[in-house]
Amino acid sequence: MGAIKVHEFTTVDGVVDAPMWTMDYGFPDDLAASIGALTASASGILLGRTTFEMFAPAWSTRTVEDDPGAPFFNESRKYVVSSTLTDAEAVWSNSTVVGGYSADGLRALKEQAGDLYVSGSATLVRALLADGLVDELHLYVYPVAVGTGIRLFPDGAPRTPLSLLGAEGLSNGVAHLTYGPAAAG
Repeated sequence: MGAIKVHEFTTVDGVVDAPMWTMDYGFPDDLAASIGALTASASGILLGRTTFEMFAPAWSTRTVEDDPGAPFFNESRKYVVSSTLTDAEAVWSNSTVVGGYSADGLRALKEQAGDLYVSGSATLVRALLADGLVDELHLYVYPVAVGTGIRLFPDGAPRTPLSLLGAEGLSNGVAHLTYGPAAAG
């Protein structure tokens, strides 16, 4: 059975949308290696529609010369959770719409497709967490508070207990925190 591994860039106040604030901290080798280790085991990418529509134009024209991550994003099978998008393949090669959110459907996809990498896609990730489908939640916490924006865990969200699986400090001041499902007990 595959695993769903989520990667989120976040601020210390929990904002995850449009992470332009990451630019101030660069993309040092240890950050690239950390994300590379996360994507290395992935056999596919799982995205919500909004993130897919932002990633497709940004990644589809990049080459390995532009960004070492380009082959992963462009050559990997991409699964898009959407009830409105119909032809993802026409937008970005190797892309398939899997339909609207269905916990059972995504469990089956995880079983069939193997390890799936999720980046961004806050609405999708919230649903995956609520349904116990996230195996690893990788939060790259930037040392900045921005005050407003989309949060992974917004006000009124249900209590979501997690277990810390790992923590590392990166050279640019970012903390990489890895969480898994809360230990039973």
